[in-house]
Amino acid sequence: MIRVLVVDDSLFMRTIIQDMIGKDPEIEVIAVAQDGIDALKKIDELAPEVMTLDIEMPRMGGLEVLRHRSQYKNFPKTLLLSSLTSKGAEMTREAMELGADDFMLKPKDVIGTRGIERELREKIKNLKNISYQPKREAKPRKISDRIITIGSSAGGPVMLDTLLSSLHSPIDSAIVITQHMPEGGFTASLATRLNRISPMPVKETENNDVLYQGQIYLSKAGYHSVISAMLSEKGETGGKIIHSRSPPLHSVRPAVDKMFMSAASVFGSQCIGVLLSGMGSDGGEGMAKIKEKGGKTIVCQEKDCLVYGMARAALKRECVDQIVPLQSIGDEIIKNLSGMNNHV
Repeated sequence: MIRVLVVDDSLFMRTIIQDMIGKDPEIEVIAVAQDGIDALKKIDELAPEVMTLDIEMPRMGGLEVLRHRSQYKNFPKTLLLSSLTSKGAEMTREAMELGADDFMLKPKDVIGTRGIERELREKIKNLKNISYQPKREAKPRKISDRIITIGSSAGGPVMLDTLLSSLHSPIDSAIVITQHMPEGGFTASLATRLNRISPMPVKETENNDVLYQGQIYLSKAGYHSVISAMLSEKGETGGKIIHSRSPPLHSVRPAVDKMFMSAASVFGSQCIGVLLSGMGSDGGEGMAKIKEKGGKTIVCQEKDCLVYGMARAALKRECVDQIVPLQSIGDEIIKNLSGMNNHV
């Protein structure tokens, strides 16, 4: 069983988190702590494997707890619970730099709290088994002539962990991910997180980013990632990312459909579209566009997803080539890329 310490100054949150975690037979809450001082004492005494950590607490907050990491031989893997505010985003970014292993956005009410139950348990189990990739040597950058596009929303981050870590080694394609997240800096923290576990470098998108082979781009919250055609000074054709503040689509910005549709227009048959977990219909129309242009389309099987709305929107359009278990998506991406090589 995974031994967990729950750290939060709110009695209500400690109780609700303990209750949610306790429903999983693979997880045991061995203790709770009401602030950072209490947490450090229990880390020393009980050696938990994973810790859920609130950031803002009296006496000692989460950031100060993380600054004590080096003083402990076996500091627990740390899952932050961050508030949905600009201050929460900035503190989350700092916490990730201090060595926090993952983060979740803390809901504002009890209904929202219950909504994170499955994802919370999955993240804890992921943390127990996650391995960090060694630093990669820099290679000469080559403009990518193909693209892998991945869309996700609720339940997506933990699936991105599994998918990216399953790639094992860099691939000869650019990857662009659009994950629905609130503005304020949370996508920068997620990029930092994914960069630790991926064999390819991960960065939050910037306007006019050129799409290079072996690089992963995570769409910056608040901007649609629109893929635009480009021609380099050396005559290489490829794509770049244009940030757009056009109105939200499906009530979200960035929207997966914006990324999928623009990528299909630029890369045509050299485009792979992947849909993971997510609520709503974002991604369905864009995946149909990828299929229409001769690209390959993959959705994750339903039992591996927290919510199946986005994948179902694509399935209803009859534009999906493969329905694949989460653990197999990385292999299928590589097979499809190989097929593109053979075709060329």
